[in-house]
Amino acid sequence: MAIDAVEASSSSPSPSPLSSHSSQPRHYYVAVDRPQFKMVTMVDLLRVARKRSSLPTVLCCSSRDELDAVCSAVSNLPNVSLDSLYSDLAEAERMLILDKFRQATTKLNHNPAASAKVNNETENEEHELFMMVVTDACLPHVSSGESSICARVLINHELPTKKETYLRRMATCLAADGIVINMVAGAGEVMTLKSIEESMGLVIEQMPIDIFEML
Repeated sequence: MAIDAVEASSSSPSPSPLSSHSSQPRHYYVAVDRPQFKMVTMVDLLRVARKRSSLPTVLCCSSRDELDAVCSAVSNLPNVSLDSLYSDLAEAERMLILDKFRQATTKLNHNPAASAKVNNETENEEHELFMMVVTDACLPHVSSGESSICARVLINHELPTKKETYLRRMATCLAADGIVINMVAGAGEVMTLKSIEESMGLVIEQMPIDIFEML
């Protein structure tokens, strides 16, 4: 993997084994030179995602400070339905937010054909993007009987340092045919992602420009 800004990929790479099977999650990365560039790149990604009407998205952070920073940046975007989950949120409110997002995700995931038709007819129109920002401490407790979220897109804004955390984010947040976008800054995070890739037997490719057209 190399350090490349999202704009640098002017042509789509050859499909990986994971990319060719829509029933499996597909894994990509976006690499930037400095951590402060992550936020700008993430906002640009969401602007593109709004061109699609059926992309419920979960963004994972490792800390409350980063969650607050992300929510502040995203709140300035129009047509984004944003919720956030953090550790000091009351349990009743946490469950309410999760249920609301699950209902929206279920509705959108069960009607992909209609969404595709709308997208084809209104190519440049922006649609409402359903998004939830969450810290690892507030991910659904699947082992305790909570349902997973089944979002179409999982963005690891802060890369987990352990493969177990990467796997838990996938298991609790991502639909079976969804995509994972890993945002990495600097050589250290590139090496961390490479370690996760090798230890989990994944293929993590540089994100193509037409990433949201694959869904």
